[in-house]
Amino acid sequence: MTNFVEELRWRGMLQDIMPGTEEKLNEGMTSGYIGFDPTADSLHVGHLTQIMTLIHFQRAGHKPYALVGGATGMVGDPSGKSDERNLQTEDMVEHNLAGMRKQLSKFLTFEETGNGAVMVNNADWFKDMNLFTFIRDVGKHITVNYMMAKDSVKRRLEGDSGLSFTEFCYQLIQGFDFYYLWKHHNCLVQMGGSDQWGNIVTGTELIRRKDGGTAFAVTTKLIKKADGTKFGKTESGAVWLAPEKTSPYKFYQFWLNASDDDTKKWIRIFTLKTKEEIEALEVEHDAAPHLRILQKALAEDITVRTHSEEALETAIKTSEFLFGNGSLDFFKTLNETQVLEIFEGIPQFEISKEELMLGIDAATLLAEKSTVLASKGEAKKLIQGGGVAVNREKLKDALEVIGSEHLLNDQFIIVQKGKKNYFLLTAK
Repeated sequence: MTNFVEELRWRGMLQDIMPGTEEKLNEGMTSGYIGFDPTADSLHVGHLTQIMTLIHFQRAGHKPYALVGGATGMVGDPSGKSDERNLQTEDMVEHNLAGMRKQLSKFLTFEETGNGAVMVNNADWFKDMNLFTFIRDVGKHITVNYMMAKDSVKRRLEGDSGLSFTEFCYQLIQGFDFYYLWKHHNCLVQMGGSDQWGNIVTGTELIRRKDGGTAFAVTTKLIKKADGTKFGKTESGAVWLAPEKTSPYKFYQFWLNASDDDTKKWIRIFTLKTKEEIEALEVEHDAAPHLRILQKALAEDITVRTHSEEALETAIKTSEFLFGNGSLDFFKTLNETQVLEIFEGIPQFEISKEELMLGIDAATLLAEKSTVLASKGEAKKLIQGGGVAVNREKLKDALEVIGSEHLLNDQFIIVQKGKKNYFLLTAK
């Protein structure tokens, strides 16, 4: 057994803790849980703090429960939200649950014995409960005054959108989750983000009032970026854990592009590196910040944990290809989907495959068949100065013929203007 709370504390993750929690955990193996609502068929990096919390909980010798909200996912939690969520159908929720189960299994060791992780679905205990049973067995123990005092409720009541009865009941539903797991699985601790404190405490209060029991609560800090922007978002949207939604390359780049200030916090939160390992990396990083040693260590660790060693290798080779002198041999191993993912956001042009088979001079290809360059005059000038490359080979003459033999994977031509400006030509 190790001290779970102290682990969260030195990593800068701990926000609030109910009195007596640390002492209870230090007595021996304890069961605790975190809830995940199935609002999509994949978790995203915003969930990683809670996933890492469960990992630390299990590594400390405790038994983690991952509750997937098959029931609550159809209601929606008002905590931290300014508007009501769209309600989901049972089929949508079940589809999303399947994706979440698969992802959580990558991070936690699931088995019934010892301190193996267990996954539970609150639909299993809510599906046969009717309204009258709920208000009799749950509602009578928590007063409206108590519920109205929660910050998440106050903010919504003071806002323009108001708060529906459905969402108002959410804290009772989550509170009963805690009661059920306490009663039937001996779950003594609920964990979550700091915005969940009110809902978690409602659970401990329900346990106390209904059965005279004692339960505990731990919350972690919400992740904020140093520049004030929202963590886990990019210009193209959320950063998902599913490779179909966010490629391992983009996932890797998200962490690699983090600022020094953010990385020094995130490497403590999102990796399992020891304090000594992190401090040694920081010394090495501060001696040569331009090498981005911390960012690389963070990106490599979390990419392997979320995807695989092979995915990390592909992500690194992709980065080297785009930002260094990576080989065309690597490009030739990629399928069409992977190529388009790599070049997303980079200007792309369609070229007639038939015309390419006949051959097109470089100036015409780059200034008329596409708009890589503004004019043939600019093409001639840049090519003479060695400023244009096709498939990594610098063009020497504006009249040089580009043909079907230049197609990579029988489909693509990569054009560079200078070192950093890429363009992708696709033959169709």
